[in-house]
Amino acid sequence: MQSIGLGGGCFWCLDAVYRLMPGVERVTTGYSGGHTKNPDYESVCSGTTGHAEVVQVQFDPDKVTLDDLLDMFWRVHDPTTMNRQGADVGTQYRSILLYGSEEQKAVVEASIEKAREQYENPIVTQVKPLEIFYEAEEYHQDYFNRNPGAGYCNMVIAPKVQKVKSAL
Repeated sequence: MQSIGLGGGCFWCLDAVYRLMPGVERVTTGYSGGHTKNPDYESVCSGTTGHAEVVQVQFDPDKVTLDDLLDMFWRVHDPTTMNRQGADVGTQYRSILLYGSEEQKAVVEASIEKAREQYENPIVTQVKPLEIFYEAEEYHQDYFNRNPGAGYCNMVIAPKVQKVKSAL
């Protein structure tokens, strides 16, 4: 098993998308990339912790490649907007890739170079080692499937899920 941290806006979106991918064994929403110990949702949303909303994706590299996971990452968010995804604005919503090894870092960097061809504007995705991951509160885990009637789920997450389902 391998693990990588991915942040591309609200973690509910990436959580829902990566749960659909064959070879992904576990998706956990949480916070990473900042300086505050043991952050919670309120503190991360304040923008003072330095953390981003991320998902930690545990995957079986014999069933899904890191390249496939990263291709999905580029497909479901806009990596050219600094600290923003749609109406979600703040450093906690930044585009960020958190690698678990030097091998993963090389794959991430190559993926960024490949993705640059898809975008008119520069990619602003931050790349850092996954040093500490703080699991988000329970109500954030598998949010889309647990809250199918929520407005955010219908308006923001559902179109991304449909996009992914048609690509798989």
